[in-house]
Amino acid sequence: MSKKEKDIINYIVICINEFAKKFKMTSKESYLYLRDFKGIEFLKESYEAEHTLGLDDAIDDLKQVCINNGGDIK
Repeated sequence: MSKKEKDIINYIVICINEFAKKFKMTSKESYLYLRDFKGIEFLKESYEAEHTLGLDDAIDDLKQVCINNGGDIK
């Protein structure tokens, strides 16, 4: 596995955990929600831009992506 692939995985794990904290859910619930409403896919596709932002901005972007794909988190 390349360094970049490891960096992407680490970033996704951090985002899953921060999303869980912000919305008061477990890491597993967060992962499943982000997977089902295309948040994980978004993080993979937009890693180059998203990882340069602060985590709060990334979590806000994830929230909006999920809402756009049928998620109902507020």
